[in-house]
Amino acid sequence: MWQNRGVSDTVQIELIPQGTRIEVARGSALAEVLAEYGVEFPCGGSDLCGGCRVRVLEGKLRARIEDKSVFSEEELSQGWRLACRARVETPLTLEVGQWVMPILADSAHLLGAGRTGLGIAVDIGTTTLAAQILDLSSGEVLGVRTALNPQCAHGADVMSRVLFALSDQALTPLVRNAVGGMIAELAGQRAAEVREVVLVGNTVMHHLFGGISVEPLSHAPFAPVDDGEQLFEPAQLGWDLPDGCGIRFLRCLGGFVGSDILAGIVAAGIGAVDTLGVLIDLGTNGEIVLSGRGRILCASTAAGPAFEAASIGMGMRAANGAISHVFLRDGRLDCRVIGDVPPRGICGSGLVDAVAAALDAGTLLPAGQLANGAREFPVAGPVVLTQRDVRELQLAKAAISSGLRLLLEQVGAAHDDIETIHLAGAFGNYVRIESAVRIGLLEVAPCRINPAGNTALRGAKMMLLSPELRPPDAIEHIPLAFQSKFQQTFIDCLSFPEFR
Repeated sequence: MWQNRGVSDTVQIELIPQGTRIEVARGSALAEVLAEYGVEFPCGGSDLCGGCRVRVLEGKLRARIEDKSVFSEEELSQGWRLACRARVETPLTLEVGQWVMPILADSAHLLGAGRTGLGIAVDIGTTTLAAQILDLSSGEVLGVRTALNPQCAHGADVMSRVLFALSDQALTPLVRNAVGGMIAELAGQRAAEVREVVLVGNTVMHHLFGGISVEPLSHAPFAPVDDGEQLFEPAQLGWDLPDGCGIRFLRCLGGFVGSDILAGIVAAGIGAVDTLGVLIDLGTNGEIVLSGRGRILCASTAAGPAFEAASIGMGMRAANGAISHVFLRDGRLDCRVIGDVPPRGICGSGLVDAVAAALDAGTLLPAGQLANGAREFPVAGPVVLTQRDVRELQLAKAAISSGLRLLLEQVGAAHDDIETIHLAGAFGNYVRIESAVRIGLLEVAPCRINPAGNTALRGAKMMLLSPELRPPDAIEHIPLAFQSKFQQTFIDCLSFPEFR
């Protein structure tokens, strides 16, 4: 498809494998062009991580000093460059397929409440946006739109966004315009029938969408001062919706635990029953909810980007060429590669599988060291995992498992008391449960773990269809880093289980 930006002295960029062609002004910063097409900038464009790599198939991008510090001479000769430092001077054909990712919507059918008109539910994720339009009378989903969050150009994680927002207010109109565009596409000629829009997201997304200062989130104790429900009128946002349309961004729960988790509590039904239930959203900022014994506790934990493979040497998003699953068969690794093409990297689910397989094969020791003094172990083709990659996964899994242990201790319970763990989000939907248990990420039997999908979007739809439906009020936020046992519990969770 062609997308003409209507500027003079333009050059053409073609993105492979999407087949998208764009015209941009000569001299444009490549980062500004590619953010909306799937290329992420994990460190916000500060050339620290090498995560925004693209490959020049045709045309020229000059290799800068930053490129030479990240890529080998062979990789440079193959055309690899950092998108965050490049400017477009000639027509280009760029390979960006390694960063295309699936975006998780929600297919659950919900019953309507007999209200007339249309409603729209939106999940504003740090990386992705997902929106659905519903018939309020029947509950039928009439349309779905997904997209990358355009804020990704300014950092993949919430803290990168916070630091950028301290000196630049651009992130608020970016996300408002992106969501507004999705809503316009969904509503189309029926915009006048839209009665309500419900938005959910983590605390940083809540603040950035609402134009609220993120300064309190930039330092300890990371306590927001304005995390309540935000109400808007269409004219405030520049959205072409009826004047009477209510737009609300649901309240946060404390710290970095936002309304996406609030909606998840509603969708998973935890808190509505007496049994001990857990909701975990596995991501860079992992969130955990524990409900039972008369209390509902929530916490966030800095898991880092290992689950998304962003901090892994040969890590990549779940796209063609990514090793997505690894099995140990007869002492050998059997790998599944997305797209059935030669492997060129490994995504988060493949990373968890590979480490689990290495533990079972004895090539990785429970403490996390590679056996026999090895510095890396081969997975498939050119893809290897290094000792540093293993450490990154250890830190991520320890953040989640220690967080759950501390919450269980708060209510005097043990893992055996948990009825169900609901895994929310894309990674939780794709990771193989047996491997997550094998590495100690989850410390219950696989039969008690439920991949729950996009609970944030589902919960938003439930509250859209039933305005009287409200999440429990008494949800306690537990700041894990300030718990006396946090450091020791985290250290205890770094090792992998010894069982086979």
